Amino acid sequence: MDDLIKKHLQDIMTAIEEIDGFFGGRPKLFEDFCANLCLRRATERNVEIIGEAMNRILKTDRNIAVTNSRKIVDARNYIIHGYDSLSADILWSMVVNHLPKLRDEVTALLADG
Repeated sequence: MDDLIKKHLQDIMTAIEEIDGFFGGRPKLFEDFCANLCLRRATERNVEIIGEAMNRILKTDRNIAVTNSRKIVDARNYIIHGYDSLSADILWSMVVNHLPKLRDEVTALLADG
């Protein structure tokens, strides 16, 4: 794996860690997420970073071992271009359902790299 892909994988990991850090070690609760505009916006920004980093990786290696890598890029595009229709539910689903698996996959890739 080349150094540029490693850098982008590290950017993804940093963004995931930042999202987790926004919750301050407290349990992740949907109600708290919905009530905190700053938390939602900061999460959106980090999901954008994750998607852009994945897009750059795919330009170099289309066969990267990341589940739904193209959908990650699509999520970034949806947030940027469909900002007016992005619901808290969709963003929350990304945080609790998809980011933990992505973290595991990126961790494994960086360990192998």
